[in-house]
Amino acid sequence: MRCLTHPLLRRLLGLSPLCLPGGVSQNKGPILSPKWLPLRQSCSARPGLVTATDVVNYWQKVFEASGIPEARESSEYIVSFVLGAKTFQSLNSKSLYTPLTAVQQEQIQQLSIKRLERMPVQYVLGEWDFQDLTLKMRPPVFIPRPETEDLVSLVLEEESRKCEKNSGLCFPVPVPHPVILEIGCGSGAIALSLLCKLPQSRVIAVDKKEAAVDLTRENAHRLLWLRAGSDSFSFLGSAKQLLFWGPIDFIVSNPPYVFHEDMACLDTEILRYEDLDALDGGDDGMRVIKTILALAPSLLKDSGSVFLEVDPRHPDMVENWLQVHPNLLLVLRAIHKDFCGIALSPL
Repeated sequence: MRCLTHPLLRRLLGLSPLCLPGGVSQNKGPILSPKWLPLRQSCSARPGLVTATDVVNYWQKVFEASGIPEARESSEYIVSFVLGAKTFQSLNSKSLYTPLTAVQQEQIQQLSIKRLERMPVQYVLGEWDFQDLTLKMRPPVFIPRPETEDLVSLVLEEESRKCEKNSGLCFPVPVPHPVILEIGCGSGAIALSLLCKLPQSRVIAVDKKEAAVDLTRENAHRLLWLRAGSDSFSFLGSAKQLLFWGPIDFIVSNPPYVFHEDMACLDTEILRYEDLDALDGGDDGMRVIKTILALAPSLLKDSGSVFLEVDPRHPDMVENWLQVHPNLLLVLRAIHKDFCGIALSPL
């Protein structure tokens, strides 16, 4: 699995912006100057030959000098992508030391220029891995983070527990395949991952942004799960349509949960390229969370659950809010903290 450091709660490793001899300006974007030594002269001991290792080292130095976060990782991902590999470490010796073609060098340069403009690597490559899937990515649709994979795992564990509980009965009853709703689907990462793991389930993806629904649809088609006449996956562009799809087993969401006052502190990559509406949760970070919780009782089965990815400050706030709204009949059952400290809360 490819993974870059989480850019919301953990600051990306940044270096002080420097000015290259070639004149890279962080404010105006990269300006490649003829003063730069040609790549084959500056990073290869063999005249005229440039290898993958040479190019990774070269662009790492350029990124570092320009203050690009995770310079080495960015360079490795770009080079390995052009060479048809997921990671630089997965390249064999032949790929590492075979001279690159002029076309490959040009492709690497064009992608690296985008990274110099602080475009996230996921958008630079146009794809990214989530769970066992490779999903198309394009701005401004929200980039799925690796910790959100834990949210998928929690839903799968809950479904597994339900099946085990039923099979342990003296007279097991037929259990219908789960109906799952993802609110705020973005690229479709959560919904498609759940459909992959639970192929008999019925998955509904909803997002208010047309760009997100279009990208989810494209990823579904690309992964061959959306076939002509298939009814296992549905797209909705409005929450008003959800009432026609109940009762639902699981509502899953990675909603906008960043406190509005924290938005200005997000990394340049996020502020410049991602849809900020997919991040800004309002003054208390709970604007969309409250909407989901208020809607849940009218959609869920009696045994249904809500799974949310929220800020570490939110579990107590959610519990207090539910106590003020007892008519919703929702109870905070558990809090799971991921490796970044983000809370994953089943209700």
